[in-house]
Amino acid sequence: QVQLVESGGGLVQAGESLRLSCARSGSISGISAMGWYRQAPGNKRAWVAGIRGGGSTEYADSVKGRFTISRDNAKNTVYLQMSSLKPEDTAVYYCNTWPSRIPWGQGTQVTVSS
Repeated sequence: QVQLVESGGGLVQAGESLRLSCARSGSISGISAMGWYRQAPGNKRAWVAGIRGGGSTEYADSVKGRFTISRDNAKNTVYLQMSSLKPEDTAVYYCNTWPSRIPWGQGTQVTVSS
């Protein structure tokens, strides 16, 4: 059974940075692309960033230039470096395959104050 555990969230002020981590236990046969997603209160969960097995990345327009996704395959961990955070980045952040195909983890709360 694959499990995803997100961590690294917190309360920060606008303009500050955070680094999220997503540790995966268990193997995912045939899937190598991983992504970060977020869900703000009252909104649907939305894709934020993705990284393919070869290392190429894509970002939602709203975070392009501010967020960086990376991975450490040896540690089965995916990261999301978030810089220049804005209040509108406030959400619960989740990782999953890209596109999402496995049960969601508990997520990690990111709150950005103005």
